[in-house]
Amino acid sequence: MFKKLGLLAIIALQGFWGFPQDARLSSLSELSLLTVGTGQDLASKFGHSAIRFQDPSLGIDEVYGYGTYNFEDPNFYLNFVRGKLDYTITRYPYKYFERGYILEKRWIKEQKLDLNLEQRKAIVAFLETNLLPQNRFYKYDFLFENCATKIPEVFEKNLGKGLHFDYNHLDNQFTFRQLIHQNLTVNSWSNFGIDLALGSVIDRKATPYEHLFLPAYVYEQLKHTTLDSKPLVKNESVLLDIPTPKVNTPFLLTPVFWLGLLLLLVAYITYKDYSQQKRSIWLDVSLFTVTGLAGLLILFLWFFTDHMATKINFNFLWAFAPNLIVGCYLFKKQPPKWLRIYIFIAIGLLLLSIVLWLFKVQIFSILMFLILPALLMRYLFLLRYFKASKNRIIQ
Repeated sequence: MFKKLGLLAIIALQGFWGFPQDARLSSLSELSLLTVGTGQDLASKFGHSAIRFQDPSLGIDEVYGYGTYNFEDPNFYLNFVRGKLDYTITRYPYKYFERGYILEKRWIKEQKLDLNLEQRKAIVAFLETNLLPQNRFYKYDFLFENCATKIPEVFEKNLGKGLHFDYNHLDNQFTFRQLIHQNLTVNSWSNFGIDLALGSVIDRKATPYEHLFLPAYVYEQLKHTTLDSKPLVKNESVLLDIPTPKVNTPFLLTPVFWLGLLLLLVAYITYKDYSQQKRSIWLDVSLFTVTGLAGLLILFLWFFTDHMATKINFNFLWAFAPNLIVGCYLFKKQPPKWLRIYIFIAIGLLLLSIVLWLFKVQIFSILMFLILPALLMRYLFLLRYFKASKNRIIQ
Protein backbone atom coordinates (compact mmCIF):
# COMPACT_ATOMS: atom_id res chain seq x y z
CA MET A 1 0.00 0.00 0.00
CA PHE A 2 2.98 2.26 0.20
CA LYS A 3 6.16 2.48 -1.78
CA LYS A 4 9.64 3.52 -0.70
CA LEU A 5 11.87 5.83 -2.70
CA GLY A 6 14.89 7.86 -1.71
CA LEU A 7 13.89 11.50 -1.31
CA LEU A 8 16.70 12.71 -3.56
CA ALA A 9 15.62 10.27 -6.25
CA ILE A 10 12.03 11.52 -6.00
CA ILE A 11 13.08 15.14 -6.35
CA ALA A 12 15.36 14.32 -9.27
CA LEU A 13 12.69 12.39 -11.13
CA GLN A 14 10.04 15.03 -10.58
CA GLY A 15 12.39 17.82 -11.56
CA PHE A 16 13.56 16.18 -14.77
CA TRP A 17 10.18 14.91 -15.92
CA GLY A 18 8.23 17.83 -14.47
CA PHE A 19 4.86 18.65 -15.97
CA PRO A 20 3.92 22.33 -15.65
CA GLN A 21 0.55 23.02 -14.03
CA ASP A 22 -0.56 25.29 -16.85
CA ALA A 23 0.42 22.84 -19.64
CA ARG A 24 -2.38 22.15 -22.11
CA LEU A 25 -3.51 18.55 -22.39
CA SER A 26 -4.29 17.28 -25.86
CA SER A 27 -7.45 15.46 -26.88
CA LEU A 28 -5.40 12.23 -26.94
CA SER A 29 -4.59 12.42 -23.24
CA GLU A 30 -5.85 9.65 -20.94
CA LEU A 31 -6.12 8.94 -17.25
CA SER A 32 -6.32 5.50 -15.73
CA LEU A 33 -6.18 3.73 -12.40
CA LEU A 34 -3.30 1.31 -11.88
CA THR A 35 -3.72 -1.47 -9.33
CA VAL A 36 -0.73 -3.54 -8.27
CA GLY A 37 -0.83 -7.03 -6.78
CA THR A 38 0.50 -8.04 -3.42
CA GLY A 39 4.17 -8.60 -2.65
CA GLN A 40 6.21 -10.73 -0.28
CA ASP A 41 7.09 -8.27 2.49
CA LEU A 42 4.51 -6.88 4.91
CA ALA A 43 4.67 -3.37 3.42
CA SER A 44 3.44 -4.74 0.07
CA LYS A 45 0.96 -7.38 1.32
CA PHE A 46 -2.00 -5.10 0.61
CA GLY A 47 -1.19 -4.03 -2.94
CA HIS A 48 -0.86 -0.52 -4.34
CA SER A 49 -2.98 2.04 -6.24
CA ALA A 50 -1.81 4.87 -8.48
CA ILE A 51 -3.04 7.14 -11.27
CA ARG A 52 -1.48 7.01 -14.73
CA PHE A 53 -1.45 10.04 -17.03
CA GLN A 54 -0.67 9.60 -20.72
CA ASP A 55 -0.55 12.17 -23.49
CA PRO A 56 1.13 10.88 -26.67
CA SER A 57 1.05 14.36 -28.23
CA LEU A 58 3.26 15.68 -25.42
CA GLY A 59 5.30 12.51 -24.98
CA ILE A 60 4.01 12.03 -21.44
CA ASP A 61 3.49 8.72 -19.67
CA GLU A 62 3.76 9.22 -15.92
CA VAL A 63 2.36 7.80 -12.71
CA TYR A 64 1.09 9.73 -9.69
CA GLY A 65 1.19 7.73 -6.51
CA TYR A 66 0.44 8.48 -2.87
CA GLY A 67 1.85 6.53 0.03
CA THR A 68 5.54 7.03 -0.73
CA TYR A 69 7.92 7.49 2.18
CA ASN A 70 11.56 8.40 2.59
CA PHE A 71 13.25 5.31 4.01
CA GLU A 72 16.49 7.26 4.44
CA ASP A 73 14.99 9.68 6.96
CA PRO A 74 17.25 9.44 10.08
CA ASN A 75 14.14 9.33 12.30
CA PHE A 76 12.25 6.92 10.04
CA TYR A 77 11.71 4.07 12.49
CA LEU A 78 10.87 6.32 15.45
CA ASN A 79 8.39 8.40 13.44
CA PHE A 80 6.86 5.28 11.88
CA VAL A 81 6.26 3.65 15.27
CA ARG A 82 4.84 6.88 16.72
CA GLY A 83 2.54 7.41 13.75
CA LYS A 84 4.20 10.70 12.87
CA LEU A 85 5.86 9.71 9.61
CA ASP A 86 5.37 12.05 6.65
CA TYR A 87 4.23 10.37 3.45
CA THR A 88 4.15 12.04 0.09
CA ILE A 89 2.69 12.02 -3.39
CA THR A 90 5.24 11.35 -6.14
CA ARG A 91 5.31 11.37 -9.92
CA TYR A 92 7.67 9.45 -12.13
CA PRO A 93 7.70 7.78 -15.59
CA TYR A 94 5.56 4.70 -16.05
CA LYS A 95 8.50 2.69 -17.39
CA TYR A 96 10.20 2.92 -13.98
CA PHE A 97 6.95 2.13 -12.21
CA GLU A 98 6.56 -1.02 -14.30
CA ARG A 99 10.21 -2.00 -14.01
CA GLY A 100 10.00 -1.91 -10.23
CA TYR A 101 7.08 -4.33 -10.15
CA ILE A 102 8.68 -6.65 -12.66
CA LEU A 103 11.55 -6.98 -10.19
CA GLU A 104 9.09 -7.53 -7.32
CA LYS A 105 7.06 -10.00 -9.44
CA ARG A 106 3.74 -8.23 -8.92
CA TRP A 107 0.97 -7.89 -11.49
CA ILE A 108 -0.37 -4.54 -12.72
CA LYS A 109 -3.93 -3.97 -13.94
CA GLU A 110 -5.12 -0.82 -15.67
CA GLN A 111 -8.61 0.72 -15.80
CA LYS A 112 -8.88 3.55 -18.32
CA LEU A 113 -11.31 6.25 -17.29
CA ASP A 114 -14.03 7.73 -19.50
CA LEU A 115 -13.38 11.41 -18.86
CA ASN A 116 -13.72 14.46 -21.05
CA LEU A 117 -10.83 16.85 -21.60
CA GLU A 118 -11.93 19.32 -18.92
CA GLN A 119 -12.26 16.56 -16.34
CA ARG A 120 -8.81 15.23 -17.20
CA LYS A 121 -7.35 18.74 -16.90
CA ALA A 122 -8.96 19.20 -13.50
CA ILE A 123 -7.52 15.96 -12.12
CA VAL A 124 -4.02 16.57 -13.50
CA ALA A 125 -4.02 20.13 -12.14
CA PHE A 126 -5.16 18.81 -8.74
CA LEU A 127 -2.37 16.21 -8.67
CA GLU A 128 0.21 18.77 -9.73
CA THR A 129 -0.96 21.11 -6.97
CA ASN A 130 -0.54 18.23 -4.52
CA LEU A 131 3.04 17.85 -5.75
CA LEU A 132 4.01 21.37 -4.68
CA PRO A 133 6.46 21.38 -1.74
CA GLN A 134 3.92 22.95 0.60
CA ASN A 135 1.27 20.33 -0.27
CA ARG A 136 3.28 17.20 -0.94
CA PHE A 137 3.53 15.71 2.54
CA TYR A 138 0.74 14.31 4.70
CA LYS A 139 0.42 12.16 7.82
CA TYR A 140 -0.08 8.54 6.85
CA ASP A 141 -2.85 6.47 8.40
CA PHE A 142 -3.13 2.80 7.48
CA LEU A 143 -6.93 2.80 7.41
CA PHE A 144 -7.87 6.32 6.32
CA GLU A 145 -4.91 8.03 4.62
CA ASN A 146 -3.07 5.68 2.28
CA CYS A 147 -2.41 5.18 -1.41
CA ALA A 148 -5.85 3.61 -1.94
CA THR A 149 -8.03 6.04 0.04
CA LYS A 150 -6.53 8.95 -1.89
CA ILE A 151 -7.90 7.65 -5.21
CA PRO A 152 -11.64 8.13 -4.56
CA GLU A 153 -10.76 11.40 -2.83
CA VAL A 154 -9.11 12.70 -6.02
CA PHE A 155 -12.14 11.74 -8.10
CA GLU A 156 -14.65 13.18 -5.65
CA LYS A 157 -12.89 16.53 -5.45
CA ASN A 158 -12.66 16.95 -9.22
CA LEU A 159 -15.58 15.17 -10.88
CA GLY A 160 -18.43 16.76 -8.99
CA LYS A 161 -21.84 15.45 -7.98
CA GLY A 162 -22.19 13.34 -11.12
CA LEU A 163 -19.81 10.79 -9.59
CA HIS A 164 -21.69 7.89 -7.99
CA PHE A 165 -20.28 4.86 -6.16
CA ASP A 166 -22.66 1.90 -6.31
CA TYR A 167 -21.95 -0.48 -3.42
CA ASN A 168 -24.52 -3.14 -4.33
CA HIS A 169 -21.76 -5.43 -5.58
CA LEU A 170 -20.54 -5.93 -2.00
CA ASP A 171 -22.04 -9.23 -0.88
CA ASN A 172 -20.67 -8.83 2.64
CA GLN A 173 -19.70 -5.90 4.80
CA PHE A 174 -16.55 -6.70 6.77
CA THR A 175 -14.85 -5.31 9.83
CA PHE A 176 -11.49 -3.62 9.35
CA ARG A 177 -9.79 -6.61 10.98
CA GLN A 178 -11.50 -9.03 8.59
CA LEU A 179 -10.43 -6.90 5.64
CA ILE A 180 -6.83 -6.91 6.86
CA HIS A 181 -6.93 -10.70 7.35
CA GLN A 182 -7.97 -11.15 3.71
CA ASN A 183 -4.44 -10.19 2.72
CA LEU A 184 -2.50 -12.20 5.31
CA THR A 185 -1.86 -15.85 6.08
CA VAL A 186 -3.41 -16.91 9.38
CA ASN A 187 -0.35 -18.92 10.43
CA SER A 188 2.13 -16.07 9.98
CA TRP A 189 4.06 -13.82 12.34
CA SER A 190 2.82 -10.73 10.49
CA ASN A 191 -0.82 -11.70 11.06
CA PHE A 192 -0.15 -12.51 14.72
CA GLY A 193 1.74 -9.25 15.24
CA ILE A 194 -1.01 -7.15 13.65
CA ASP A 195 -3.68 -8.77 15.82
CA LEU A 196 -1.51 -8.13 18.87
CA ALA A 197 -0.82 -4.47 18.03
CA LEU A 198 -4.21 -3.32 16.71
CA GLY A 199 -7.05 -2.64 19.12
CA SER A 200 -10.79 -3.16 19.31
CA VAL A 201 -11.40 -0.03 17.20
CA ILE A 202 -10.81 -2.11 14.06
CA ASP A 203 -13.46 -4.66 15.03
CA ARG A 204 -16.34 -2.47 13.93
CA LYS A 205 -17.83 -2.97 10.49
CA ALA A 206 -16.31 -0.72 7.89
CA THR A 207 -18.77 1.27 5.82
CA PRO A 208 -18.81 0.39 2.10
CA TYR A 209 -16.77 3.53 1.45
CA GLU A 210 -14.26 2.61 4.16
CA HIS A 211 -13.62 -0.71 2.38
CA LEU A 212 -11.71 1.42 -0.10
CA PHE A 213 -8.64 1.57 2.11
CA LEU A 214 -7.56 -1.57 0.26
CA PRO A 215 -6.42 -1.26 -3.40
CA ALA A 216 -8.32 -4.43 -4.42
CA TYR A 217 -11.59 -2.87 -3.26
CA VAL A 218 -10.86 0.39 -5.10
CA TYR A 219 -10.26 -1.66 -8.24
CA GLU A 220 -13.59 -3.50 -7.85
CA GLN A 221 -15.45 -0.33 -6.89
CA LEU A 222 -14.44 1.49 -10.05
CA LYS A 223 -16.21 -1.22 -12.04
CA HIS A 224 -19.41 -0.14 -10.28
CA THR A 225 -18.90 3.62 -10.41
CA THR A 226 -20.68 5.96 -12.77
CA LEU A 227 -20.07 9.54 -13.86
CA ASP A 228 -23.13 11.37 -15.13
CA SER A 229 -24.92 7.99 -15.29
CA LYS A 230 -22.21 6.46 -17.51
CA PRO A 231 -19.61 3.88 -16.41
CA LEU A 232 -16.45 5.62 -15.20
CA VAL A 233 -14.22 2.81 -16.54
CA LYS A 234 -14.28 2.45 -20.31
CA ASN A 235 -11.94 -0.54 -20.57
CA GLU A 236 -9.58 -2.69 -18.55
CA SER A 237 -6.35 -4.47 -19.33
CA VAL A 238 -3.58 -6.42 -17.64
CA LEU A 239 -0.25 -4.66 -18.11
CA LEU A 240 1.84 -7.17 -16.17
CA ASP A 241 0.47 -10.68 -16.00
CA ILE A 242 2.47 -12.13 -13.13
CA PRO A 243 0.72 -14.73 -10.94
CA THR A 244 0.89 -13.97 -7.24
CA PRO A 245 3.49 -16.44 -5.92
CA LYS A 246 2.45 -18.83 -3.17
CA VAL A 247 4.37 -18.39 0.04
CA ASN A 248 5.35 -21.74 1.52
CA THR A 249 6.81 -20.95 4.93
CA PRO A 250 8.46 -24.00 6.53
CA PHE A 251 6.27 -25.22 9.39
CA LEU A 252 9.20 -25.01 11.78
CA LEU A 253 9.26 -21.22 11.25
CA THR A 254 5.54 -20.61 11.77
CA PRO A 255 3.94 -19.25 14.96
CA VAL A 256 1.75 -22.36 15.31
CA PHE A 257 4.85 -24.50 15.70
CA TRP A 258 6.59 -22.24 18.22
CA LEU A 259 3.51 -21.31 20.23
CA GLY A 260 2.37 -24.94 20.20
CA LEU A 261 5.82 -25.91 21.44
CA LEU A 262 5.47 -23.28 24.17
CA LEU A 263 2.14 -24.75 25.28
CA LEU A 264 3.57 -28.28 25.41
CA LEU A 265 6.67 -27.06 27.25
CA VAL A 266 4.63 -25.19 29.87
CA ALA A 267 2.31 -28.19 30.30
CA TYR A 268 5.21 -30.63 30.70
CA ILE A 269 7.21 -28.47 33.13
CA THR A 270 4.12 -27.58 35.15
CA TYR A 271 3.16 -31.25 35.49
CA LYS A 272 6.72 -32.09 36.48
CA ASP A 273 6.82 -29.24 39.03
CA TYR A 274 3.48 -30.33 40.45
CA SER A 275 4.64 -33.92 40.79
CA GLN A 276 7.91 -32.97 42.47
CA GLN A 277 6.43 -30.11 44.52
CA LYS A 278 8.94 -27.62 43.19
CA ARG A 279 8.89 -24.53 40.96
CA SER A 280 10.90 -23.87 37.80
CA ILE A 281 11.84 -20.27 38.46
CA TRP A 282 13.28 -19.69 34.99
CA LEU A 283 9.93 -20.53 33.35
CA ASP A 284 7.94 -18.18 35.57
CA VAL A 285 10.39 -15.32 35.10
CA SER A 286 10.38 -15.87 31.32
CA LEU A 287 6.57 -15.92 31.01
CA PHE A 288 6.07 -12.84 33.17
CA THR A 289 8.88 -10.92 31.47
CA VAL A 290 7.69 -11.64 27.92
CA THR A 291 4.03 -10.87 28.66
CA GLY A 292 5.08 -7.73 30.55
CA LEU A 293 7.15 -6.48 27.61
CA ALA A 294 4.27 -7.22 25.22
CA GLY A 295 1.97 -5.27 27.52
CA LEU A 296 4.32 -2.28 27.55
CA LEU A 297 4.37 -2.28 23.74
CA ILE A 298 0.56 -2.41 23.61
CA LEU A 299 0.23 0.49 26.05
CA PHE A 300 2.86 2.51 24.18
CA LEU A 301 1.03 2.06 20.86
CA TRP A 302 -2.27 2.90 22.55
CA PHE A 303 -1.36 6.02 24.53
CA PHE A 304 1.88 7.39 23.07
CA THR A 305 1.40 7.21 19.31
CA ASP A 306 -0.89 8.85 16.76
CA HIS A 307 -2.00 5.50 15.30
CA MET A 308 -5.79 5.32 15.57
CA ALA A 309 -5.90 1.57 14.90
CA THR A 310 -3.89 0.75 18.04
CA LYS A 311 -6.35 2.34 20.49
CA ILE A 312 -8.48 0.45 23.06
CA ASN A 313 -6.47 -2.74 22.75
CA PHE A 314 -7.73 -5.38 25.20
CA ASN A 315 -4.70 -7.57 24.58
CA PHE A 316 -3.33 -5.66 27.58
CA LEU A 317 -5.53 -7.84 29.82
CA TRP A 318 -3.43 -10.97 29.27
CA ALA A 319 -0.22 -9.23 28.20
CA PHE A 320 -0.22 -7.34 31.49
CA ALA A 321 2.54 -4.74 31.72
CA PRO A 322 3.07 -5.06 35.52
CA ASN A 323 4.14 -8.67 34.89
CA LEU A 324 7.52 -7.20 33.99
CA ILE A 325 8.01 -5.99 37.56
CA VAL A 326 6.49 -9.08 39.13
CA GLY A 327 8.91 -11.21 37.12
CA CYS A 328 11.74 -9.78 39.22
CA TYR A 329 10.09 -10.99 42.45
CA LEU A 330 9.68 -14.45 40.98
CA PHE A 331 13.45 -14.92 41.15
CA LYS A 332 12.96 -15.47 44.86
CA LYS A 333 12.19 -18.97 46.03
CA GLN A 334 9.63 -17.55 48.44
CA PRO A 335 7.99 -14.49 46.80
CA PRO A 336 6.09 -11.89 48.90
CA LYS A 337 2.64 -12.68 50.26
CA TRP A 338 0.85 -10.21 47.98
CA LEU A 339 1.90 -12.21 44.94
CA ARG A 340 -1.00 -14.66 45.37
CA ILE A 341 -3.45 -11.74 45.20
CA TYR A 342 -1.68 -10.46 42.09
CA ILE A 343 -1.98 -13.84 40.39
CA PHE A 344 -5.69 -13.95 41.28
CA ILE A 345 -6.03 -10.60 39.51
CA ALA A 346 -3.99 -11.82 36.51
CA ILE A 347 -6.28 -14.86 36.17
CA GLY A 348 -9.33 -12.61 36.36
CA LEU A 349 -7.98 -10.33 33.64
CA LEU A 350 -7.09 -13.30 31.46
CA LEU A 351 -10.61 -14.71 31.80
CA LEU A 352 -12.06 -11.26 31.11
CA SER A 353 -10.12 -11.13 27.83
CA ILE A 354 -11.74 -14.43 26.84
CA VAL A 355 -15.20 -13.04 27.66
CA LEU A 356 -14.53 -9.94 25.53
CA TRP A 357 -13.38 -12.23 22.73
CA LEU A 358 -16.53 -14.39 22.97
CA PHE A 359 -18.76 -11.30 22.86
CA LYS A 360 -16.71 -9.94 19.93
CA VAL A 361 -15.76 -6.74 21.71
CA GLN A 362 -12.31 -7.46 20.32
CA ILE A 363 -11.26 -10.32 18.10
CA PHE A 364 -7.94 -11.76 19.20
CA SER A 365 -5.58 -13.78 17.06
CA ILE A 366 -6.72 -17.38 16.68
CA LEU A 367 -3.22 -18.29 17.88
CA MET A 368 -4.24 -17.14 21.35
CA PHE A 369 -5.72 -20.63 21.75
CA LEU A 370 -2.11 -21.69 22.29
CA ILE A 371 -1.03 -18.82 24.55
CA LEU A 372 -3.95 -18.34 26.94
CA PRO A 373 -4.11 -21.99 28.12
CA ALA A 374 -0.37 -21.95 28.79
CA LEU A 375 -0.66 -18.80 30.93
CA LEU A 376 -3.78 -19.99 32.75
CA MET A 377 -2.19 -23.35 33.49
CA ARG A 378 0.91 -21.74 34.97
CA TYR A 379 -1.05 -19.13 36.96
CA LEU A 380 -3.21 -21.84 38.57
CA PHE A 381 -0.14 -23.86 39.43
CA LEU A 382 1.51 -20.84 41.06
CA LEU A 383 -1.58 -20.20 43.15
CA ARG A 384 -1.52 -23.74 44.49
CA TYR A 385 2.25 -23.76 44.93
CA PHE A 386 2.34 -20.50 46.91
CA LYS A 387 -0.57 -21.65 49.06
CA ALA A 388 1.24 -24.89 49.85
CA SER A 389 4.45 -22.97 50.58
CA LYS A 390 2.57 -20.72 52.99
CA ASN A 391 1.15 -23.73 54.82
CA ARG A 392 4.61 -25.27 55.11
CA ILE A 393 5.98 -22.06 56.63
CA ILE A 394 3.12 -21.89 59.17
CA GLN A 395 3.78 -25.48 60.18
